[in-house]
Order: sequence, then C-alpha cells, then structure tokens
Amino acid sequence: MSVTTDKKDAAEGGFGEIVKICAQALLIAIVIRTLIFQPFNIPSGSMEDTLLVGDYLFVNKFSYGYSHHSLPFSPPIFKGRIFGETPKRGDIAVFKVNVPGEGWTDYIKRVIGLPGDRIQMIDGQLFINEKAVPKVRLPNDYIEGEGGAQRRIPRFEETLDNGVKYEVLDMDKNGFLDNTPVYEVPAGHLFMMGDNRDNSTDSRVQSSVGYVPLENFVGRAEMLFFSVERGEAAWAFWKWPWTVRWNRIGTILD
Repeated sequence: MSVTTDKKDAAEGGFGEIVKICAQALLIAIVIRTLIFQPFNIPSGSMEDTLLVGDYLFVNKFSYGYSHHSLPFSPPIFKGRIFGETPKRGDIAVFKVNVPGEGWTDYIKRVIGLPGDRIQMIDGQLFINEKAVPKVRLPNDYIEGEGGAQRRIPRFEETLDNGVKYEVLDMDKNGFLDNTPVYEVPAGHLFMMGDNRDNSTDSRVQSSVGYVPLENFVGRAEMLFFSVERGEAAWAFWKWPWTVRWNRIGTILD
C-alpha cells in the first residue's frame, strides 16, 4: 500500500474519531439537559430582587420527577409525571405556560399555594388559609435603574409556615394585584407568585397563568452560575471585568 493511501486512511480514521467523540459529547449533553440539570436565564424583573435580569441559573429536573415538559419542545408523548414529587411551599420553580400565539413558554416563580390551599392578597398582605404570612420591612430599599432614573423600592421579608424566608418588593402600595379574591387551589395544581409583587404576571392573573398543573413543572431552581448587568450580552467576554456580577456567581437559591 502506498504512503499516500496510508495518509488518506489515517486522515479518514481521524475524522471519524472526531465525529464519534462529538456525537458522544452531544448525546451526553442532551441526557444531562433532559434528565438532570438545565440552564435558564432571567429575562424579566418579576422575581427581583431574588433573581435579576441577566442571571443564569441551573434548574434541577430530577427534583419533581419528569413529564413531557422535561423534554425539549414538550412533545406530548405521555401524560402525568414519572418519579413525581410535589414541589414544596417556597420553592423557586420553572414551569410551562401555554401562551396564545407563542406556545409553551418557560416561567419562573415561587411556590405559594399547594393543592387545597386558599390564597388571597389584602392590601398587599399575603394570606394563606386565612392566616397572614409574617411580613417585615427591611431597612435597605431596592434600588432600581441608574443615575437620575433611580427608584427606591421598599423591601420586605416574608416567612412561610415551613420556615422558608425570602424577600419581596412592593413597588406600588395600591397595586392592582394587592387586593384579590380568594383563590382555592385545585387538586393537582399549584399557586405561583413572583417576588416582585407589583410586576409579576402569575397565578393571581387567572386569564394568563392561573393555577399551574403539576404536569407543567420543569424543575427547581438551584444555583446561579453566571450573571451580567441588565442590558449586557453574556457573550461579550471583553466586557466581563465590568459587566459580570461576580458576587452573584455560585449563589444557592433557597
């Protein structure tokens, strides 16, 4: 066999190995994304100041088991959940909402109401089963915007009956969702709310999000792995020394 042919065979063999390695890496990535962890980014301020626009986080997909929404593009190949577990009150969770004209869209909110609960807002105070959730004003306001456009927003700490503590914002003392009817959470559903109470389309808006079926849950938010300032591109690595929020990287989400 000629030297030329040997080199050609070696090159073809090398290319084949590269294709094989790339295919294996892609398969592993798909399995990890589908079954274990999936990355998400935060595009809106509905969970401020727990989650900020420009945050990137990992969602644990094993935490609540699997439904067809665990798969890319949510193919309706089976119903219900496999290894299903009900989310806990206070969890930050990603779930799917079928938005008219857009299809299945990812939302991230906090679990407030469990099946059978009665949820209501009265003058900005959260009630669960007729009991007010303790709400304490924090000394430092949340600063929104930059320069002369800055706005100070009151921050509060709420404590749920299972001991979970988290911060909420109150942008408007008379917000249109500060006073609501009583919501009775149906079986097999959860009631979700954003921490930025006056800037969150959540289960209080029955015509949009409403009660969320357990089948629609993707997983529990676990950790921030990256974060850039609002309006900055994550891929603009040459700006990272100034645009990355270094203190948020590695933050564990309770």
